[in-house]
Amino acid sequence: MQTNRALHRMRAGQPALGAALEFGAPLAAEFLAQCGYDFILVDNQHGIWDDQTSMQAYRGAYLGNSVPIVRVQCNDFYTIGRALDRGALGIIVPMVNTAEDARAAAYAMRYPPRGGRSMGLVGVGFMIDDYVQLAETELFLAVQIESAQAVENAEAILSVDGVDGCWVGPADLALSMGVDLNTPAGRRAHFLGGGGCGDGA
Repeated sequence: MQTNRALHRMRAGQPALGAALEFGAPLAAEFLAQCGYDFILVDNQHGIWDDQTSMQAYRGAYLGNSVPIVRVQCNDFYTIGRALDRGALGIIVPMVNTAEDARAAAYAMRYPPRGGRSMGLVGVGFMIDDYVQLAETELFLAVQIESAQAVENAEAILSVDGVDGCWVGPADLALSMGVDLNTPAGRRAHFLGGGGCGDGA
């Protein structure tokens, strides 16, 4: 059975190294995967990707013996399901601010009875024979903590069943905290901490 090397490394407390792709070039996924990265991140939120080129990039990651992960555009049931159906083994969901947001993402990731994902493999079924079994153990869900509200709710968010980890979105987090990245003081606060962030944040 295909395994999610990145997920297993993280669960073992080891670093998982990846490369992020934004410019819609599927062949780059295969080239980078062959460099030994644990995962290849296809950035659908800020990158130039559509369903077809994303699926080609996932296949390239598999061919290069890496794990395809996608940052989806938003925390949407159908968007998450489409990315999984096309071959992503990991999902990163932006702008998760509450435990309710996290539960919605986890629900979209898993088949019943654990979640509500719809069955309809368009792409991944051709790459992985035992996919339904794999989906129970090898899919990775990370949520992005990138607002002051999310920081306040971080413990509750990360306690949600089905959430495997988090990413911090430092630029959006800074904006939500009133840090002006266009000023020297704001940049110092953002990169070094303190010095105008308020309350030591």
